[in-house]
Amino acid sequence: MTHTEYQNAVELLKKYSYHYYVLDDPITTDEEYDILYHKVVAYEHENPSHILADSPTQRVGDQPQEKFDKARHLSRMWSLEDLFNRDELDTWVNRITKVYGNVTFGCEPKFDGASLNLIYEGGRLSQAITRGDGVEGEDVTQNAKTIQSIPLSIDYAGRIEIRGEVVIFKDDFEQINEERLKNGESLFANPRNAAAGSLRQLDTRITASRRLVFMPYGIGENSLDIPNLSERMEWVYALGFRRPAMRHVCRSAEEIEGFYQEMLGVRDTFEMLLDGMVIKVDSISVQDELGYTVKNPRWAAAYKFPAIEKLTVLRDVILQVGRSGVVTPVAIVEPVDIEGVTVERSTLHNFDEIQRKDIRIGDKVIILRSGDVIPKIVKVIASERTGSEAVVPRPTHCPVCGSELLDEGALIKCQNLSCEARVVNSIIYFASKQCLNIDGLGDKIVEALHKAGLVHDVSDLFSLTMEQLLSLEGFKEKKSRNLIDAIAAARGCECWRFINALGIEHIGEVASKTLCGAFGTAFDTASREEILALEGFGGEMVESILEFVRVNGEKIETLRSILSPVAPVKIEAAENPFKGKSVVITGTMSVPRDVIKNLLESLGAKVASSVSKKTDYVVYGEDAGSKYDKAVELGVALLTESAFREMCEADASAPLADEATAPQGSGVKPKYSLFD
Repeated sequence: MTHTEYQNAVELLKKYSYHYYVLDDPITTDEEYDILYHKVVAYEHENPSHILADSPTQRVGDQPQEKFDKARHLSRMWSLEDLFNRDELDTWVNRITKVYGNVTFGCEPKFDGASLNLIYEGGRLSQAITRGDGVEGEDVTQNAKTIQSIPLSIDYAGRIEIRGEVVIFKDDFEQINEERLKNGESLFANPRNAAAGSLRQLDTRITASRRLVFMPYGIGENSLDIPNLSERMEWVYALGFRRPAMRHVCRSAEEIEGFYQEMLGVRDTFEMLLDGMVIKVDSISVQDELGYTVKNPRWAAAYKFPAIEKLTVLRDVILQVGRSGVVTPVAIVEPVDIEGVTVERSTLHNFDEIQRKDIRIGDKVIILRSGDVIPKIVKVIASERTGSEAVVPRPTHCPVCGSELLDEGALIKCQNLSCEARVVNSIIYFASKQCLNIDGLGDKIVEALHKAGLVHDVSDLFSLTMEQLLSLEGFKEKKSRNLIDAIAAARGCECWRFINALGIEHIGEVASKTLCGAFGTAFDTASREEILALEGFGGEMVESILEFVRVNGEKIETLRSILSPVAPVKIEAAENPFKGKSVVITGTMSVPRDVIKNLLESLGAKVASSVSKKTDYVVYGEDAGSKYDKAVELGVALLTESAFREMCEADASAPLADEATAPQGSGVKPKYSLFD
């Protein structure tokens, strides 16, 4: 085989693979493919320096990887707001059309798999990253290259992120589980579980054997000059990616509902599992205008399919004590299979809920499971009662420490700060991956340290000694040293990790990052009004923070002095009309609202999401709605976009729009100014 023949053979193999894995339309036999494939392998063995990077032989590595490295996405991967019924759909659509008029919406299946972000540079697949926390995931590039429906090269020279869902076809899932059963291995619970596990195999040969499929659903960072998402996705499919079976651009909530019902009717005919339909504003410029909340894009939502319900029997109710001391009832039910998941437990929320639904031990109940939502009992079949059912008693004493419980109605709490359940669970959470990420400090070790009397509070971790650890069963010198070093490495952690690790009720990673960005490590000095002004923060969250700070002020200070968390570097803005002011932006502007938001923040303003008496200015554009009306009602100063520009122009310290959004020292020059 000559080099030219080799190149032609590689192109032919790629064509065969595209028709087989992407189009589901084979144009040759397996035998013919194998013969040509082995000719290519033979040539590459004799001419290793001539191997093409996108040759099909390069999809599987020879050596297993030792670990997956962390990698950051070029732009954030967001989660979607869930819609469960027509009323919620109407509300979501009306919120957009009220401001932007006749908006169109792209609709497509929501595949139930593992999210993956592909980065192409110079036409080559350079990196594949799992979703992770949306900002940072795991680099699984070698595994992604084994997925035949992911092109190793594309006809596009720029840098671009192509996002999608890695799925396993239902038939392939059944075959995998049959093989695992024969080999005495544990079975995968469902295709999504199998896809996620297969994508994270250290041995790429295992990943290659699982017949994973990549279904693209969106684009991250890019420089495309294509105005609508539907057109951008057509462009993506033309690059060699698989096209979903159903896609449609809708012009109203009625049309969306009709397409949803159509998809729901054929849901079971899809080769892979679906758990709903994704709805996205089609216009990229409107997407930019709508922007994001702290968790979700405002321009996209997941319209979930009805959850699957099964009938089972409530066998018992057990009690769990969380790190905040709340005692939660958990239902133990007769095992029932729901979409490949064996459900044996269900949330009961609280004892008021048990009483309201009149749930009794021994009842026949309908249990609901939707996606990743914790299964819950939605209905009791009271007509099936025999008289042997038992009322669930409200607990009066902690099931762990035996101390008397505080009954506040909906919430029943253990007030004993030394309760083993509270101490152990709070330390486990403190050390977890999403908090301080202390390697090696798992559940069993925390329990052992507490049982030995070495830790009674998270702060005790930082005074542990080698001698103390070596006195424990199973602790050798290397293990002890690694744990001491891992705990010490938590010092100087990122500010948001410190806040998240405190375990404040209702405050997770996203909220912790928002608090840290607004107040740094001194979040506990912020007022109710200041916290409430943060985007995404409601009354319940604010009260939870204030109550935690009130009760645990000394604990926060102690941990802050131990950890010395690092706050984001803030550059003090020069004096200007907006420094220290609370500003709300509403309506359609001549530039994306995020540009104005970033500019205001660079000027030292606090950009809030809602209008209150504490608001200093409301900057408004066309089609300003309820926020404008609220400002008029409260007498808040109103600024048109042009008036806002004039105030900024009068102040020499105001940066240009692109400079306001660029990292310090990046050398980014503005493409345009708000003041052109």
